[in-house]
Amino acid sequence: MVYVKTLVVIVLLGVVILGGYLYSGLYPIGADTPHNKLTYWALETLRENSVARAAKAIPVPVDIATPSRLLAGGPDYNEMCSGCHLRPGRAQSDFTQGLYPAPPNLTRSASEGEADIAQRRREHFWIIKHGIKASGMPAWGPTHDDERIWNMVAFLERLPELTPEQYQILTARDEEDGGGHH
Repeated sequence: MVYVKTLVVIVLLGVVILGGYLYSGLYPIGADTPHNKLTYWALETLRENSVARAAKAIPVPVDIATPSRLLAGGPDYNEMCSGCHLRPGRAQSDFTQGLYPAPPNLTRSASEGEADIAQRRREHFWIIKHGIKASGMPAWGPTHDDERIWNMVAFLERLPELTPEQYQILTARDEEDGGGHH
């Protein structure tokens, strides 16, 4: 019984200390000051596991790797994503240098193996559709249908292979077509 009371007191004391710290404003919240290692690990782990769980059951379209999806997704990526996630030939931008956490450079190849391609596709879809809280990544789902989001996923798969010249060709938007499709 003494053990239970001691445990309850310790937990309550921990909650009071944590609450006091949260309300004190002492944590450096500016984007120009990195999180401490524990906070960074906790947030990254939460994000990665949350996205993986949420995306697990999303069905991937059979035609995801078709040229038509690549051509349809390129202009949207250029207009909506390249400012943060860059384009071939760019290693950084003024905008990306000011963001914390830094957005991933999507022009680099993913490190996952072939077995993870379907899950990576689902995760890209989920992230584009729902965004990531407190990261600067918006949710495009309210303004873009699933087909348009899958087109961006298809483009993301090919992006690391593109030269700056290929990127420019594939991301040109047909001015007569306001919907983002060629």
